[in-house]
Amino acid sequence: MTDTREQFRPEGHDNDHFLLTTVVGSYPKPTWLNRAQDLLEDDEHSFDADDWQEAADDAARLITNEHERSGLDVVVDGEMRRNEMVEYFAHLIDGYEFNGRVKVWGHNYFDKPSVVDDVEYGEEWLVDEFEFTDAVAGKPVKVPITGPYTLANWSFNECYDDEEALAYDLADLVNAEIENLVDAGAKYIQIDEPALATTPDDHAIVGEALERIVDEIPSDVRVGLHVCYGDYSRIYPEILEYPVDEFDLELCNGNYEQLDVFTETEFTKDLAMGVTDAHVAEVESVAEIKQNIKKGFEIVPPERLTVSPDCGLKLLPRDVAYGKMENMVQAAREVEAELDAGEISVGHAAPADD
Repeated sequence: MTDTREQFRPEGHDNDHFLLTTVVGSYPKPTWLNRAQDLLEDDEHSFDADDWQEAADDAARLITNEHERSGLDVVVDGEMRRNEMVEYFAHLIDGYEFNGRVKVWGHNYFDKPSVVDDVEYGEEWLVDEFEFTDAVAGKPVKVPITGPYTLANWSFNECYDDEEALAYDLADLVNAEIENLVDAGAKYIQIDEPALATTPDDHAIVGEALERIVDEIPSDVRVGLHVCYGDYSRIYPEILEYPVDEFDLELCNGNYEQLDVFTETEFTKDLAMGVTDAHVAEVESVAEIKQNIKKGFEIVPPERLTVSPDCGLKLLPRDVAYGKMENMVQAAREVEAELDAGEISVGHAAPADD
C-alpha cells in the first residue's frame, strides 16, 4: 500500500509522531445561509442565483477558516453548498428525477430521487467547490463524495434490472468526477457509504464499485471510505480487500463496543477513527478524547491512525461542533507528545491466528 498520509503532515510539526486530524465532512451552516436558501426558493423575492452564490462563498470561506482555526491538519468547507448527501448529487446526475419528499426519521425529510433512465455524467459535481475551498484554505483540503452504493440504495430504482447494475454505472460516474478533481489538484478523496454496514452481504458489490472508482487514479491520491453506524461484523474482514488507503469508522457513539471486530483479524489499512460523538451536543474533554484516541492503538499503530469525529457535525450547535474539533486536535497533539516521550505503550492487537 502506497503511503499517502505523510504528505499531510504540517511543515514544522512539533512532534515526531503525527496523528492526522480531520473531519468527516458536514458542519453546521450559519443561520443566515439557511435564510439565504429560503429567499432563493421564494418566487416573490428578488434574491437570485448570484446572491446565493455570494452567500455560499462567504459561508464556505468562513467555515474553512473555522476548521483551520481549530487546528485541523486537513479541512473541508463543511459542505456549505450541499443540502443532503444523496439529493445533492442526484440533482447533478442525468437519469434522476424527483417526485417529492419522504420522511426518514423523526421530523426529518429528504427529497428521495428516482432513477428513471440510464445515469450519465453531465456537469461536474464538486470541482468548483474544491477549487474555491483550496484557494481560501492554508491547509490541505479533503473532498467527501457520496459513494455509488449509497446513491443507488437510497434512491428509487425505476430503470435498472437491479441495484447492483445501477451501483456500477454510478461508480463509473464517481470515477469520472474524481479524475476531474485530481486534475484540479485534489489529493484526498473520501467516499461516503453509510448504507454499507446496514445491508448484509453487499460488501462484494461495494468492492467492485470501488475498483471502478479508483481505476487510473494516481497512487499519491489518498482515498478513504467512510462507513457510519451499522454492524461492522457484516463487512469485516472482507473490506480489507477494498482498494482504499483508509477506513473511516464511527465507533465513539457505540462506546467502542465494536472495537473487537477489528482486532480478530489484523487491520491492514489505515484507520480514521471517530473519537468524538457527532450525535451528542456536548463537548468531550481533552482527557476523554485522549483516552478514545488510545483505543485506536488497539487496532493500528500511531503512524496509521487518523483522528476525526464519528460522522458529520451538521446537526450540532455550531459552538459545540467547533469545541469538539478544537479539543480533538489538542488531544491528538498531547498524545503525539506522550508517544514521543515513550509514555504510551503501543501494542495494537495481533491477528488471532498468529
